[in-house]
Amino acid sequence: MTEVGAGAAQLAVVLDDGQLQRLADYASLLARWNAVHNLTAIRSGEDVLTHHLLDSLALVPEFLRITGGAAVRVLDVGSGGGLPGLVLAIAAPRVRLTLVDAVQKKCAFLTQARLDLRLDNVEVVHSRVEALRMAPFEVIVSRALTTLAQFVAWTRHLLTPAGCWLAMKGKLPEDELAALPPDVRATAVRLVVPGLKEQRHLIEMRTK
Repeated sequence: MTEVGAGAAQLAVVLDDGQLQRLADYASLLARWNAVHNLTAIRSGEDVLTHHLLDSLALVPEFLRITGGAAVRVLDVGSGGGLPGLVLAIAAPRVRLTLVDAVQKKCAFLTQARLDLRLDNVEVVHSRVEALRMAPFEVIVSRALTTLAQFVAWTRHLLTPAGCWLAMKGKLPEDELAALPPDVRATAVRLVVPGLKEQRHLIEMRTK
């Protein structure tokens, strides 16, 4: 919990003791389920800290800047083990998160995590996102899911006209940016994750 707090402080993400405990509990729950259900290839405690918790927390400052801290509705596409959705739900409790995944066992984990962590701002949906029909969201986020163009194509019907897509990527995906539809403009921001030497970028996309 101390390491998470130190990393969050480096990211300028303010978390109280309750939020830090929830993040620690989430990491423990993920490790237990991962031993049986293979939710993620990352298993060591140190890598879970850097590649999952802090990597997802690195989104928070940009997310709060973009949304102004408002109680927006957010869709996390292909949430898998709850990254970044569950971390975002803990760090930004005013936000209302819908986590969608097409894999039943991952949705079972997300549902259990929602209950164990008492995250009343989280809803879990088992569905392919392109078949999902819900009221539109102000923000749609994904983490290393698919190409930017495919992400937009799958979810365009779920975004409000003034909303934005946020795609978490590793290296700057220049080829993917060039392949975006002509009516979508993108802005890339370099994210620096404490303890992680790999490149990370956040791509913000909006319709023109």
